[in-house]
Amino acid sequence: MTASVTRTAHQVSARALTWLHTHRELGALPADTTADLGDPDSVYKPLGESALAASLVLRESAAGGTELRLARELMDFCWRQFGDGDMLYERLLRYSMMTDPLETYAPFARCGIRHEPLERLLAHTSALRSVRGAEVLPNRRLAVANAARVAGLDRGAHAYDWPGLARATWLGATPEPWLIDWMTGYCVTHTVFHLTDWGGHPAGLPDDLTAYVATWLPVWIDIWAEIEQWDLVAELMIVGCCLPEPYCAPADWERLARVQHADGLVPRDGDPVTDDPGRRFEDHQHTAVVAAIAGTLAVSRTLGGAAEQR
Repeated sequence: MTASVTRTAHQVSARALTWLHTHRELGALPADTTADLGDPDSVYKPLGESALAASLVLRESAAGGTELRLARELMDFCWRQFGDGDMLYERLLRYSMMTDPLETYAPFARCGIRHEPLERLLAHTSALRSVRGAEVLPNRRLAVANAARVAGLDRGAHAYDWPGLARATWLGATPEPWLIDWMTGYCVTHTVFHLTDWGGHPAGLPDDLTAYVATWLPVWIDIWAEIEQWDLVAELMIVGCCLPEPYCAPADWERLARVQHADGLVPRDGDPVTDDPGRRFEDHQHTAVVAAIAGTLAVSRTLGGAAEQR
């Protein structure tokens, strides 16, 4: 069964990564883009998500040579789109309360791509009481903490209170699992992602939360698969790879492989997929990202890997 998961997960992740790489120019920033970013979620955030997927492919080093090359090229493309880091620096300089420059920078820092002026500025802004006290959702606060950890800023007097951050989330209360809804499902996944640094530190999930997630994750996956919410299904499958004892069910991987298109696109949901290339990329880029991450981590974990153990 493990070999089946490894094989299918590699197929899904390789195809999704190839699709992201092939269509990467569709996600390029418009030529007139500045650090002001009128709509950060339109192109800027998806670029950072593509870089995240590529960084985890490179971190795990469980893919074949072709996938590693595609991941490096995708990372290089995203970095160039951000002006080799200058755009992130300019954005943080103008908007010190914004956390997205740090969060966007973290995947590059994970791979050794550094921008020294940005790091100096991040060291300053991330220590400010105003920035630390910004009122955001608890799982978003974890996102910032994990980005700081990856960038080397979670230390000394400015170290984050990880147990406190975990307990402030919905998951941290181990609530009635049948009351989970679509948005809370995404919050749960990201709580796990950031506590474990995307499966690189499985022990970062407290024991009681690990037991809670291990119990209810198969149920949640089945629920959202039944209504064809493939983006959330793939995110929940990433959660399975982040557990100390990974949950990677062959049936889940076979189901995700069946809905993936031949060119590597993974549909966001059960709605029809348009033929328009730009719209296809805009609608389904995120699902390709999470499918690439899920497959990469599943291959690594089924082969016995976890970043903290290597």
